[in-house]
Amino acid sequence: MDKLVFKHLEMTRGYFLKNVVLVSQEIANVQPEGFNNTIHWNVGHVLTVAEQLMLGLPDKTTHLPVNYIELFGNGTKPADWKGDVPTLDELIIELKEQSVRLQQIPAELLNEKLEKPFLGLETFGELTGMVIMHEANHLGIIQSMMRVIEHSEVKN
Repeated sequence: MDKLVFKHLEMTRGYFLKNVVLVSQEIANVQPEGFNNTIHWNVGHVLTVAEQLMLGLPDKTTHLPVNYIELFGNGTKPADWKGDVPTLDELIIELKEQSVRLQQIPAELLNEKLEKPFLGLETFGELTGMVIMHEANHLGIIQSMMRVIEHSEVKN
């Protein structure tokens, strides 16, 4: 079962990357009507949330800058961005590097109880499942945004 969880994590990240590498920086920063953020933000959000939940940003990992929480954390939006914002290409590189780190998490950690339940989840394995679902959800949002942007470009 442990191998299956890590396989799902790897498969979801691979499919996520396969889709976002096709997005141009210009398209990545378009916020289509009806959406709260941009593709650029969604990519950074997936990276940041996975780092927070799986690898302990900001206290237990130094692989991402702490300001990513301010840029891509829950409730943030590109309209509020200040300072140095990583490009989409930089985020893609960081997603690939993070994928390697995620695969190095010891399988026995999946059965460990969390210090306190998070959204009703009690073990690290359950949290991992939520991270997989979260990433897949944001992939769907990105795919929807792409369709809306492409459709509006055809009309213009």
